Amino acid sequence: MTSTAPRKKLTTSAMIASFADPGQRTTSAPFGHALNRLAEERPEIVGLSADLAKYTDMHVFRDAHPDRFFQMGMAEQVMLGAAAGMAEVGLVPFASTYSVFATRRAYDFLCLDIAEPGLNVNVVGALPGLTTGYGPSHQATEDLAILRGCPNLTIVDPCDSVDIEQAVPALAAAPGPTYLRLLRGAVPTVLDEYDYRFELGKAAELRTGRDVVLISTGLMTMRALQAAERLAADHVDVAVLHVPTIKPLDTAAILRAARTDRLVVTCENHSVIGGLAESVASTLAFAGAGTRVVPIALPDEFLAAGALPTLHDRYGLSTDAIVAKVRAELGRTGEEQPSAWAADPVPATA
Repeated sequence: MTSTAPRKKLTTSAMIASFADPGQRTTSAPFGHALNRLAEERPEIVGLSADLAKYTDMHVFRDAHPDRFFQMGMAEQVMLGAAAGMAEVGLVPFASTYSVFATRRAYDFLCLDIAEPGLNVNVVGALPGLTTGYGPSHQATEDLAILRGCPNLTIVDPCDSVDIEQAVPALAAAPGPTYLRLLRGAVPTVLDEYDYRFELGKAAELRTGRDVVLISTGLMTMRALQAAERLAADHVDVAVLHVPTIKPLDTAAILRAARTDRLVVTCENHSVIGGLAESVASTLAFAGAGTRVVPIALPDEFLAAGALPTLHDRYGLSTDAIVAKVRAELGRTGEEQPSAWAADPVPATA
């Protein structure tokens, strides 16, 4: 017998999949609500979107301030050019799209229209690194590598909702252009347990530890804190240094953290090429410190599509993968240590 009941439409959440753990505390659309609060205080704040307001949490601002929101359509270059013009006349634009489009597609407009004249335009890039299962067209695994070389540009990679809520007014107050790696939707709330306050250009030591220091940025700080708790059960004392500002980098804090006899591990949701690991390594090299750096990062390749938890396990971003990597490195203590760059920087699986 053939059923006449309507078939349930199959859907996928791969595009906007959450990286929050089951049961974890989250905050809904922290960027949108923070921008809305800021706009209540500052009438010069405006918002722009390249047809992705709902998927960058800009819809919260749009609904509250429709006269200050500009829908530019699927034209990221036009959006950044328009944002530059608005900044020229005293407005403070927040322009949102996916990171891949802001960096790969519209880089020249960001560089020459915004960064070269030093305009106060805040570019908000959603789906940074491996935060979607939709594959290379939407996975911005190299956005930091692209943008770190752009003069005048401040780059922020927040850990959680607390970071985002505090970063938004700080970015608006910064005189030049900024790029925010946006975590959108149901964003974990973590840093309120660590007496943390976002300060532009400053790193924050969230945990102290004598055996290992995890230098982390973005959502990987959440994973670093989880890994530190797990390793404590094995009597491994792990410090966590959160680096929310990638550029300008808090080199003083990094040197203080790394100039010890602890194992130094960097954790980032970005390619091993051109991101936090290389920033830390160059900081140490330029200072004449011979400290070895072990990177936990995405491999230098185009990544697969699939379910986000599976991808994080596969490419070494899960808490399990961090714990396994640290245990493996500590197990090699006393042996001749290979260069951090000579081997695969992340395990193929957790």
